[in-house]
Amino acid sequence: MKYALLICTLVDGEELSPEEIADDPRFASYIDEVRSRDLMRGGARLRPSSDATTVRVQGDEVLLSDGPFVESKEYVAGIDIIEVADLDEAISLASRHPAALAGGSVEVRPVWE
Repeated sequence: MKYALLICTLVDGEELSPEEIADDPRFASYIDEVRSRDLMRGGARLRPSSDATTVRVQGDEVLLSDGPFVESKEYVAGIDIIEVADLDEAISLASRHPAALAGGSVEVRPVWE
């Protein structure tokens, strides 16, 4: 079975860059272990939640808000990684996602590259 590991950090915690993570021996040890055991199947580090755009659909109206969702009744149920031309195309795709259409939301967040 495959699992998605959604890595959470403290809101007020230090935000490490990909370079800082690569130089951190704790991360290096973990990455070496999962790679040596052939456990890694893919993934991506998300940019901070402050870079997110949340898409909601109410009737025929697409509503956007900056940042992550804030309702405690919602939870992250999955992650889709898409490659599109720009944020507008990502928002267009998110606004058609079944979760957004069913009263939930889809958070659109850039990936560190």
